[in-house]
Amino acid sequence: MAQSVAQPTTTPTAVPAKLPIGAIAPWAVFFGILMLVLLYFVGVEQSATSVMSGEDVHEWVHDARHLLGFPCH
Repeated sequence: MAQSVAQPTTTPTAVPAKLPIGAIAPWAVFFGILMLVLLYFVGVEQSATSVMSGEDVHEWVHDARHLLGFPCH
């Protein structure tokens, strides 16, 4: 009775592609500015530095304020 022994196979490992910083930097700046604008509207809009008048922005981001720990009452 002959027995066959399975030989271990080597699988190629995945190598991540190298991205130059110049390709990532504009997107990082864009999303950083976008996050700061969103943080402004959630955190401080409708207070002393209000850009828009009325309660509309406050009502749209009310639950997000509480979730992030900003007081609004």
